[in-house]
Amino acid sequence: MAKLILIIITQILLLAAVVSAGKGENFAKTIDKKHFGLRKEKLTHFRVYWHDILSGSNPSSVVINPPISNSSFFGAVTVIDNRLTTEVAVNSTLVGQAQGIYTATGQRDSSALMVMNFAFTTGKYNGSTITILGRNAVLTKVREMPVIGGSGLFRFARGYVEARTMWFDLKSGDATVEYSCYVLHY
Repeated sequence: MAKLILIIITQILLLAAVVSAGKGENFAKTIDKKHFGLRKEKLTHFRVYWHDILSGSNPSSVVINPPISNSSFFGAVTVIDNRLTTEVAVNSTLVGQAQGIYTATGQRDSSALMVMNFAFTTGKYNGSTITILGRNAVLTKVREMPVIGGSGLFRFARGYVEARTMWFDLKSGDATVEYSCYVLHY
């Protein structure tokens, strides 16, 4: 009788282990991309001008953490709400805002970590965003950073941007940078 009870308990425990092991696999499932209206992927190229204004009474970039020393910008953290326009001139057609932060991360070079969304406010892409996250070696002629996501018409976005400084005022820190964007999306 003791052997029978031991066999029944072993079978119950084995059955409980098998049943509970399967529960952890149900948290995710494959779904058809058509359910989200996802069809053929598109490649979109656009060019905008990013205006980083640190000077004046209404700056679009504000240093919230100053650099560690006067001889280096390392450690500086800047919050941005920069205009994105169609031309180099800051007063040209506004198409959106670049919102996020950049942090001076290079101790021996002028590089920054860029974390920002391009939030579009006009035309076909109104309400859509792309997210850029990457290293910006600011003294390099052309810098490449990844597009890691997006929303709206840029949902499931991936790609890259090329940044080129158009002008920079050494005294004020103001700059205009061309962003040439290559974005894959549905």
